[in-house]
Amino acid sequence: MPKVLIITYYWPPAGGSGVQRWLKFTKYLREFGWEPVIYTAEKAEAPGYDENLLKEVPEGIEVLRKTVWEPYSLFRIFTGRKNQKFGAGLSSQGKSKWSFANKLAIWIRGNIFIPDARMFWIRPSAKFLVKYLLSNSVDAIVSTGPPHSTHLIAKRVAKKTGFPWLADFRDPWTNIDFFNDLNPSAHAVRRHKRLEKSVLSTADCTVTVTPGSKPEFKELGAKRIEVVENGYDEKDFEESTSTLDQHFSITHVGTLTANRNCNLLWESIGKIAQSNPKFAEKLKLRFVGQVDATVIESLKKYQLSEFCEFTGYLSHNDTVNYQQESQVLLLLVNNSPNARSILTGKVFEYLAAKRPILALGPSGGDVELLVNSTSSGVFVPFDSSSRVEEGLLKLWDWYQKDWEEFNPQNIEKYSRRSLTQRIAILLNEITAEKK
Repeated sequence: MPKVLIITYYWPPAGGSGVQRWLKFTKYLREFGWEPVIYTAEKAEAPGYDENLLKEVPEGIEVLRKTVWEPYSLFRIFTGRKNQKFGAGLSSQGKSKWSFANKLAIWIRGNIFIPDARMFWIRPSAKFLVKYLLSNSVDAIVSTGPPHSTHLIAKRVAKKTGFPWLADFRDPWTNIDFFNDLNPSAHAVRRHKRLEKSVLSTADCTVTVTPGSKPEFKELGAKRIEVVENGYDEKDFEESTSTLDQHFSITHVGTLTANRNCNLLWESIGKIAQSNPKFAEKLKLRFVGQVDATVIESLKKYQLSEFCEFTGYLSHNDTVNYQQESQVLLLLVNNSPNARSILTGKVFEYLAAKRPILALGPSGGDVELLVNSTSSGVFVPFDSSSRVEEGLLKLWDWYQKDWEEFNPQNIEKYSRRSLTQRIAILLNEITAEKK
């Protein structure tokens, strides 16, 4: 069986959305003729840790780990946020709440740590892997980012070894929503773009997760660009024992950042709750994961605090249970320049939960297309107050009729097994081309 070296920063027991994609591909790759070998970070900085995910790693998989020095400990000391977990954008608060120390740290992140805070992992990792591959040959290399330092590791290894390389972009690089929030100088932007182009033009195949981002990557110089979406693992949902909540529960799963905060939504919910006592009696807003301070402020502003439940970070198993027992699942797309091409990983798990989705995003984007093509809920533009209220009332009406009008379909192609087969086909093609 041919082998593929998968370079990923996130791996169990690290939790969070960054782990799921390649953990699930690894779970099914053997079925399609590929033996995975994992290279990952020792004690990675993750939004949470989930020991249960270790059970999903296939038996006998070789996992190589190497320590990475990261500046987060210095960042915590510098900003006084000693116990804070940081995402790629480093901020857990809206920009208006940033202290001077926080702003300076963000600037350093955007202008010194290029492409990201894992840059110190690149050289030692490439050296280690080239040496490893001298006596442990593989047939292909995969890198998955962010962090995009993984791609620079793979680029060095592929150049030294000649193995075909597939670069998987779970999120964009310079086109990601928070890139400008890092306040990069013109010089830093040029460096980011130069490195980005070098990856895209060198990789034998670049994979992105949304149809809308395909032309963007092509324009940036990708030699070959393919779309393999995120998905859901049916086994996760088959094993769930949750029961449907009796409240009109609207649940958001995952990190809710400042640029996903939708005041029109909270205002509309508050307005309906004040005018409809039955709606207010049944309403429950649940937030599973980290929630930005600006969101909490908005909820207070529109008098929704009494309806809210905040769980914080939960294991993946618990998250699945929350999704299946909720009446409505909330999807908020970033209000950013690349919003039309955003398809967050959780939307596919929402599909698998088979609960109605309330999706707010830009008109004409990938999310609208997905929700409409699968009849999985209601999509409304995030800049239309009347449409937001109309969508809420439509779901409230469906809820009162026990969801008789809700009939999702055409979701099977997003199963992790089906998507893994597409990855295996790409690996077969790039290895054949190299022979």
